[in-house]
Amino acid sequence: MVINDLYGKPHLQVPGDTLAYADLEGADLESTDLYEANLYGAKLNGAKLRWADLRHANLTGANLTGANLTGATLRSADLTNANLTGADLTRAFLYKANLSGA
Repeated sequence: MVINDLYGKPHLQVPGDTLAYADLEGADLESTDLYEANLYGAKLNGAKLRWADLRHANLTGANLTGANLTGATLRSADLTNANLTGADLTRAFLYKANLSGA
């Protein structure tokens, strides 16, 4: 699978159809289209997710410690039990996002 940013530029290649438990610590995913991505339990600590499209993404149990989510779209994303310690959510769109236990 190739993950492209919003301008079609490839950012990441991942075998299979899921990013569950992926180690993306410190990854530059700025403006990446992650619509409906399965990031269950992913390590995203310190990741750059500015302006990323994470609508309907499954981020259950993901580690987002210190991640930069400035302006990210997290509409209807599932962040159940995600670790958001020190994450920057400035101007992030969280409408209908599930933040239970986060």
